[in-house]
Amino acid sequence: MELDELSARLERFARVKLDDPGATVRGVQPGPGHAGFSYFFDIVSHGLEASYFLRLPPPGVKHEGTGDVMRQVAAIRAMVDTAVPHAPILWASAEEDWFGDPYFIQPRLNGDTLKDEWPLQFSEAQLREMARDAMTALASIHKVDPAKAPYLGEYWGYEFDVARWDRFYERAAEQQLLALQPRVRQLLLDKIPHDARIGIYHGDFQWSNLLYSAEAKLLAVIDWELCGIGPTLNDVGWICAFSDPEAWAHDMAGRMPHGDELEAFYRDAYGPVEGNLNWFKALAMYKFAIISGLNLSLHRRGKRHDPHWEDIKPSMKTNMEYALRMLTE
Repeated sequence: MELDELSARLERFARVKLDDPGATVRGVQPGPGHAGFSYFFDIVSHGLEASYFLRLPPPGVKHEGTGDVMRQVAAIRAMVDTAVPHAPILWASAEEDWFGDPYFIQPRLNGDTLKDEWPLQFSEAQLREMARDAMTALASIHKVDPAKAPYLGEYWGYEFDVARWDRFYERAAEQQLLALQPRVRQLLLDKIPHDARIGIYHGDFQWSNLLYSAEAKLLAVIDWELCGIGPTLNDVGWICAFSDPEAWAHDMAGRMPHGDELEAFYRDAYGPVEGNLNWFKALAMYKFAIISGLNLSLHRRGKRHDPHWEDIKPSMKTNMEYALRMLTE
């Protein structure tokens, strides 16, 4: 949708929702990271100006799975009246009358994520406390009763969590870097930690999905498109493995604390944890190695230009090696 058309639609929306026929919309611009289906904009209404964030499904996809924005709405609304920092849902609907797609709108928060050069403004002590706040927020997410989000459905099982990556492995580039895939896959199936808690998980809990103020305060956990119902340790294994230099052939964690310290922060906040966290670290790196191979293939075949995956390529092998260690030590 062109920005002019979207601006006109947003203005009509604002005038109805705010009961102000004179409301105006300014500064519509694509949001970072999701250009084309998330937008920032301002509304001037009743003499006051406020900033907002609009999320639409990616263009041309079915409104299911990650393309179903109402899943994000369900998860975020489950965080109401909890200790989880989040941007509230102001308006949302599965109807397509306003924007041609389902949508949700949140207030735009004045902060940024820990990406690129932004973390350089913070001291090591600040970053450590920011990491502690993140893991405390994660523990709070995992304590939310999944019955608060019935829209998310039910857990499909550990075997599905492992086997769902088979078809992507078959399409991955640089298969020699994934030589350990059959062995790691079998060990994942052999060592399933059936005692792990099943609940609401974020699905991509990492530094670029955490919004902080310039004063180092955690404002919100964002980007819930991979959320679901399943083992909550998926989130812990993901961020801990991403923050362990041993999993990578290049620097992924930056200045943030080591994964072992993040795990300690989580245990401090959550209390006794059931389930073998090493299994979830292994699954995280198994998945990411295959995702890297798939995205590298898409890039090389001209399906999706993203040379970033050429830089990540060497870590496909170390990801798999790390997964094997987590399952055999």
